[in-house]
Amino acid sequence: MKNKSILIILTAMTVFGRIYSQHEHHHDHNTGDSVKVTDTLKTKQDSSVNIKEHEHNMDIHNGNNHSGHGVSMPHLYSLSLDMNRNGSGTGWLPDNSPMYGYMLHSSKWMFMFHGNIFLRYTATDVTRKGKFGAAKWDAPNWFMGMAQRKINSNGLLSFKIMLSLDRATEGGDGYPLLFQSGETWEGKPLVNRQHPHDLFAELSAGYTHRLSSNWDITGYFGYPGEPALGPVAFMHRVSSHNNPDAPLSHHWQDASHITFGVATLGLRYKIFRIEGSAFNGSEPDEERWGFDKPKFNSYSWRVSVNPSPSLALQLSQGFIKSPEALAPEVDVTRTTASVIHSFNFSRLNNINSTFAWGYNDKGHGHAEHSFLAESNLQLNRFAVYSRYEFVQKDPDELALTGFGHDAVFDISALTLGTNYRFMQFAGADLSAGIQGSLYFTPKELQPLYGKNPVSIQVYLKLNPSGM
Repeated sequence: MKNKSILIILTAMTVFGRIYSQHEHHHDHNTGDSVKVTDTLKTKQDSSVNIKEHEHNMDIHNGNNHSGHGVSMPHLYSLSLDMNRNGSGTGWLPDNSPMYGYMLHSSKWMFMFHGNIFLRYTATDVTRKGKFGAAKWDAPNWFMGMAQRKINSNGLLSFKIMLSLDRATEGGDGYPLLFQSGETWEGKPLVNRQHPHDLFAELSAGYTHRLSSNWDITGYFGYPGEPALGPVAFMHRVSSHNNPDAPLSHHWQDASHITFGVATLGLRYKIFRIEGSAFNGSEPDEERWGFDKPKFNSYSWRVSVNPSPSLALQLSQGFIKSPEALAPEVDVTRTTASVIHSFNFSRLNNINSTFAWGYNDKGHGHAEHSFLAESNLQLNRFAVYSRYEFVQKDPDELALTGFGHDAVFDISALTLGTNYRFMQFAGADLSAGIQGSLYFTPKELQPLYGKNPVSIQVYLKLNPSGM
């Protein structure tokens, strides 16, 4: 597994290098119809939205801009919004959010590429106070490409593809993570492990029509894709992009980010947007290399508002049919609310935070809360980050017997980490980091987990540089 992980990170370095070399080549030799690329390391300072500027940017094929500098994409699903607001699916981040990626422009199309890969060693319950400690070399990873073009004067066509090689770098049973639950491997529930993500994490298309500068309407289809439910998924939040681990509350808040069959309709008015989705309620199956059968048996709604460039708020609810394969008779009503904050001290220094609440109601009195607070402070090369979680889980989710049917366990965890960027090459950052997690075990589970198990990990992280 270690050799596979090293191979993946070397492959990613090669891909980043090729994209960057294409960037440099076209930067030096652009003409009216050639590909033009923005400066990878240029950070957007002004988060205000300038509609005329965006219209100009989308019309560069008419010869209005030949320098390749200062050209920016609009939002994937609005000609009137800033690209920094792009999150996962159709979710919103704050306009102040920093972006990490490569951007290319052809005569009609705009492209962006970004991703993240960790080569790490992780060990859970290092003091061996409980029964579930484990250790592993692995490489959590994801890669995304986006493309968009203008259709006439008010239409915007967008495509996204997101891939993950988790199945190759983590194996079928994923990586060790105390108290984590959700999905299966070899017909058994995955507990104290985070499942790998599917090779195809998103293949989506969207069309937005601008009715005016204040109004637009969007249609989105994904197979797979992400419905209008929950905050921006954890790997796309700047507040968590330095943390290799999924949140323990993942299946209470943002687990629907890979859904095989999604159709969403959204309407934006100024700073507000309301969306509705029909989608497949089932979590992805164990076969991570292919596609699951599409179904549209679940639905959700979401209201989003960005009251300022530094804030993104959402409230959403989903009615999910049979999410877990081992409990097909159980439907879940999931309600979430979140606040994402982004503030830039300067071009290379910022702080990004997320506060999220998720609530799963399985009916018959089985309802469980979760809360997450995470933050990332970036000071040029140096980053320090944290995550606090509280989540309620029942015996079935933790595959435990001998407890009452109505038992609920209150689990808390605190993670602190830091990393340092020691190299930049080909428009990419290579950082080294370390993090530790302290768990607060409910009294009933202390004979199994220990009172305060500790987990640690060290890693190398490769990602595109800031734009």
